[in-house]
Amino acid sequence: MIDPRWLARQFERNTWILTEQTAGLSHGDSLLQTPYRINCLNWTLGHLLDGRGRVLELLGATRVVADSDTARYRRESEPIVEDGPGVLPLDRLVAALKESQASLSAALARLDTAAMAVETDDRAGHLVPLGEQLHFLYFHDTYHTGQTELLRQVFGVGDKII
Repeated sequence: MIDPRWLARQFERNTWILTEQTAGLSHGDSLLQTPYRINCLNWTLGHLLDGRGRVLELLGATRVVADSDTARYRRESEPIVEDGPGVLPLDRLVAALKESQASLSAALARLDTAAMAVETDDRAGHLVPLGEQLHFLYFHDTYHTGQTELLRQVFGVGDKII
């Protein structure tokens, strides 16, 4: 079974990577599109924030940013191609991701491995152990965190890969 403290450290690593990948970028930079059919950095960060909101809900904690404020970033939402309604500023996204990490770490610190085996609703009508749901959401977080390395280079930064 997954140790909750180990999982908190893994999310922490992703938060550090996200902070590094967004360093020195502007909100305008975060809206730039690639020539490929993928979302911009702003959408990716908002999507991560929405996913972390789900993690916090599973842990019985409060979302850092209201569910309605991350609606623009849901799975299968339209790509963000410009600033507009529902698009959060880059600095707010980064700050909220850091804040979500603090909440996530605190919530995970209150759990033990037995709590990770408790079955919870997976939103698809199935009962799944909490640890399995959290592991999937960690995988999701890591998948999109990895995308930020490429998205950073869209701006012509050309810096060293983290």
